[in-house]
Amino acid sequence: MPAYHSTFPVNPQTDRLVGNFPILPLNSKFRGPAYPANSDYDIIDECLDLFRANSFFKNFEIKNDSDRLLIYGILFINDCLANIKVHMTHNDAVKAMNNVALNDFKVPGSIGFPLNNIYNIPSNDANSMDLLKQYLQQFRQELAMRLLDRVYQDSQEKPSKFWLAFAKRRFMNKSL
Repeated sequence: MPAYHSTFPVNPQTDRLVGNFPILPLNSKFRGPAYPANSDYDIIDECLDLFRANSFFKNFEIKNDSDRLLIYGILFINDCLANIKVHMTHNDAVKAMNNVALNDFKVPGSIGFPLNNIYNIPSNDANSMDLLKQYLQQFRQELAMRLLDRVYQDSQEKPSKFWLAFAKRRFMNKSL
């Protein structure tokens, strides 16, 4: 059974690409370079919807550029779930997720990024690396907050065990 791929088309003529990393529209409450999405469903919702199904796969064939953003999102969700403890309330988890989302992180193409074989190195232009860093920061913040909405959907006092069970799974045997 093959892994689930992104359904968001990336058109190089209209969408922005940094290297081969797409800058897709987001429905975000956070400031950043992403354009507002045309619909209620964006790449962050797709990452959350496909996370549990794709986390069982060790191999993932990249079919389009939006799959690269999906891979990054799934790996980031895994890191977020690893930082949510069973005893955390929603407010404690919000603080922890803000720290995870805003901590210094590596971008594709930088030294020490674990998946540089999947991503092209952005051009030497400082603006493109800065754009990618700002986009990823906005993406990480929005993804962390939407993840918390799902993990604490039933109770604000304890996280869902059905989400936390996936914290130990490693998508593609990688982590950010």
